[in-house]
Amino acid sequence: MCHIGAQIEVENKPVTEACLECLCEAMSGCNATKICVNGACGIFRITWTFWQDGGSLIGPGDGDAFTNCVNDPHCAADTIQNYMYKNGEDCNGDGKINCKDYGSIHKLGNLKCRDELPATFGTLFFKCLARKEQEEAEAQKKNST
Repeated sequence: MCHIGAQIEVENKPVTEACLECLCEAMSGCNATKICVNGACGIFRITWTFWQDGGSLIGPGDGDAFTNCVNDPHCAADTIQNYMYKNGEDCNGDGKINCKDYGSIHKLGNLKCRDELPATFGTLFFKCLARKEQEEAEAQKKNST
């Protein structure tokens, strides 16, 4: 579990687990190797600015708080939750704030989330979302019989 510097737990979590999984899949293929690519680190490829705006959470381990957090899947996910709670908006104009918007915000930043997503990210992200929606529909159908 991750905590803000004053040891406050993350409470507001607008991003679903399925959405986090799709963000991870589209950003890094969920490669858990502790790696940074052009300053974006961890399975969600979080930048220092994103981490800071997401509450500067402190992950497990000694050393650099940013690196420790973004390379820890739980702390990184909590950073995304904080960021989206703070910066979530309807990027695609459909009247809802949901995972599609969070994908745009995560990839493009909250100030450019209305721009077109890069093709590779968009393809992976929306394919994952469709698969998650299908799995959820099948699970609901199974539970109702």
